[in-house]
Amino acid sequence: MSPYIEHFITLLRELGNGSSALRGQTALLKRLNRWLERTGRKVGDLDETVAEKFLQREIKRGRQWSSVPATLRRLLGMLRQMDVTPPAQAGRLTPSQQLVSDYERFLLQERLLSPPSITPLRRIASMFLSEKFGAGRLKLSQLSAADVMAFVRRHADATSSSQPRMLVRALRSFFRFLHYRGLVNTDLSSVVPKVASWSLSTLPKHLSVGQVRQLLRHCKRSTPLGRRNYAILLLLARLGLRSGEVVGLNLEDLDWDNLRITVRGKGGSLAQLPLPADVARAIAQYLKRGRPRSVCRRVFLRHRAPFSGFPHSSAMAVIVRGALIKAGVVSARKGAHLLRHSLATDMLRKGASLDEIGEVLRHKSVNTTAIYAKVDFNALRALALPWPGGVR
Repeated sequence: MSPYIEHFITLLRELGNGSSALRGQTALLKRLNRWLERTGRKVGDLDETVAEKFLQREIKRGRQWSSVPATLRRLLGMLRQMDVTPPAQAGRLTPSQQLVSDYERFLLQERLLSPPSITPLRRIASMFLSEKFGAGRLKLSQLSAADVMAFVRRHADATSSSQPRMLVRALRSFFRFLHYRGLVNTDLSSVVPKVASWSLSTLPKHLSVGQVRQLLRHCKRSTPLGRRNYAILLLLARLGLRSGEVVGLNLEDLDWDNLRITVRGKGGSLAQLPLPADVARAIAQYLKRGRPRSVCRRVFLRHRAPFSGFPHSSAMAVIVRGALIKAGVVSARKGAHLLRHSLATDMLRKGASLDEIGEVLRHKSVNTTAIYAKVDFNALRALALPWPGGVR
């Protein structure tokens, strides 16, 4: 391992690890080195199977920390980039895992879906195959409408109101893929049952202007973490960005000369939005006095090493939920989309048209924006019919 220790330490420093983390992970590599020598293995033999055996040894010796698996994965990735160890072999996947991997590649390369959109589709396809075939050989020709209906019945009732729609949508997509690739003779997407869903049946949950101010006012800006979260909350509240759009912001997306910001929206679309002065100041304060040193180009980084971008957009919901609790703001919804709805509702009540709101929120369809018409009570009063017998 000695020729690769310095490379690994350099990688850890670039990710922002401190001296204590470097000592701990270097000690782990020394133990791995001794174990490889005792078991007659070379560095080139290191793969997921060998790393798992070493990990089990660490667990038995009481040395299992949460950082050990991450360190081994990071080391294996570095060695593969240096062509020291062979790449991961797809042949070690189960038949179900291989098919799901092919499906994911199809969605990414041919359907051009974004990774966040693919995640639930892949998860549900994997769940279906695992329940039907387990880790054994796939017998796709034996799939029937009864299998599909039974799967939907098992899982539709155990989810929230929005999940059943995702469940059936993912199944239809997966069965169309199987038929398109010629893996089944019958397109089973037609037997997936529909889930009751009425257009514009719900009201957008939002905060009042005062609640948004209270949320921002209680965000502590005297710490690097507070400055980061404040800048994120402002982007959500002032520009109505989606959580994935905030996570995906890069340093080169900020045009300081013209006070513009480039946003990567759904489907890989790009949009340039004006950068309000208060948002620009908050981001600048975070970049100068809060953002850790890192080679990562994301604007917002994790506040603990390794200093990289957020792995998933769900981190924005965690930040919003924490800010609501600190500010004492009670809300039925606590996700990042809450601030997007709040911006749209405030614009509507200040006289903005639905077309203007749709342009700011970058909606592709006017039907998406139409839901905000339901909270425009002043306009709706003119359309309301008198109650029979009058009002008491």
